[in-house]
Amino acid sequence: MEETMRVLLVEDSNRLRAAVARALKRTGYVVDEAEDGEVGLWRAREFAYDAVVLDLMLPKMDGLEVLATLRGEENRVPILLLTARNTVEDRVAGLRGGADDYLGKPFALEELLARVDALCRRRFDHPSTCIRVGDLEIDTDRRTAVRGGTTLDLTPREYRLLHVLALQPDKVLERPELEEHLYDDLASPMSNVVDATVYQLRRKLKAAGEGTPMIQTRRGQGYVMEAS
Repeated sequence: MEETMRVLLVEDSNRLRAAVARALKRTGYVVDEAEDGEVGLWRAREFAYDAVVLDLMLPKMDGLEVLATLRGEENRVPILLLTARNTVEDRVAGLRGGADDYLGKPFALEELLARVDALCRRRFDHPSTCIRVGDLEIDTDRRTAVRGGTTLDLTPREYRLLHVLALQPDKVLERPELEEHLYDDLASPMSNVVDATVYQLRRKLKAAGEGTPMIQTRRGQGYVMEAS
């Protein structure tokens, strides 16, 4: 699963929202929650998400209105619609409105996780669950990272940071962008957490890869994983 990814879950049922959030977090996602359409729309506008799980029948503003507003503002975040109104007309309305996928209630949590995973991988143009950068290979299903045949012993935070850097090789990522993939909106990020995590990753990557660290600092900008 896409463990570095940040997901917004908009669902008015407290019980269902809690169950889905737990499943996403266990898989490794950073999850923000909203219980009505207005809060969901606000969060989708204010924060950068890799996917949105959006119920159709919501108080204050229904899911189709949230979807239409985001697409009207050129927000292309992948959206998975959830609804008990599982008719052909409902599915067509959601997909024509700009949704990327549709899941009828009741559903199996495993199917929802698989669909969210597919949406996140599609966003970064990674149809496979395996990411390769140079001699580094990340298996997002097994949550493992191997370099030069050596399996890296990573903490969850180290894995998440390594994953998001590997998804965008040769692109400089600023610290605030990296922090977004490490914390949900209820957490208070430590000021040096990205730097400290990069330090540990470099040490482990160097030990497994004949002295080359892969992650480079761009002073005043952020960090980049070099593909070469």
